[in-house]
Amino acid sequence: MAKRHHYQRRTKETPDLDITTFLNLMVVLIPFLLISAVFSRVTIMELSVPTSAGGAALNQPNFSIEVIVRNAGMELANGSSVMAAIPKIGDQYDMKKLSEVLLRLKAEYPDKEDATVLLEPDIEYDYLILVMDTLRSAEVRVAGSEEIQRVALFPDISIGDAP
Repeated sequence: MAKRHHYQRRTKETPDLDITTFLNLMVVLIPFLLISAVFSRVTIMELSVPTSAGGAALNQPNFSIEVIVRNAGMELANGSSVMAAIPKIGDQYDMKKLSEVLLRLKAEYPDKEDATVLLEPDIEYDYLILVMDTLRSAEVRVAGSEEIQRVALFPDISIGDAP
């Protein structure tokens, strides 16, 4: 005959889960992670897409402002010919000179709001942003005082590839 094993059910309570050490770890870990987190700021720049000449464009003078960024420097063109060439100073683009030329253009064409930035393929993104910031506004000294005022130049910017 086969022996039967009888197992008794144990009516033992399950022990309580002690999570105090885990909570202590979380109390230390969460502030550490929040302090060490890198919070980035996202800035959005609005660009306008160049359009083909339509009926409304026929009544306007055929003048456009193009800043062509090349490896050797920048060129300021009016759509058909180069108006100014701004060479690099050392290995940096001369944004101050570009700002001065743009201020003169804004004085000649106060109603002009748009400009185009054309880049060669191997120009760094940082230079695109610097040129766009220079096109948008400039700092000018108020006559008769030491106060510096920011004026809008050409806020509607289009971008493209340099010819």
